[in-house]
Amino acid sequence: MKLSARNQLEGRVTLVKAGPINAEVVIDAGGQTITSIISLDALEELGIKEGSTVTALFKASSVLLMA
Repeated sequence: MKLSARNQLEGRVTLVKAGPINAEVVIDAGGQTITSIISLDALEELGIKEGSTVTALFKASSVLLMA
């Protein structure tokens, strides 16, 4: 599959917290922790579970920082 998103991090799923509508998926990407909120449908369709290898894709027009 080809994608235009250049910002990609591969990692392993360390935690899945399923709620009534969405799921919180925590990924360890080489020592960096990334948390993603996805729909339960996506969780099931992609077969994501703890221990799965996934790729996190980032596509954003801006990044805001606050100190």
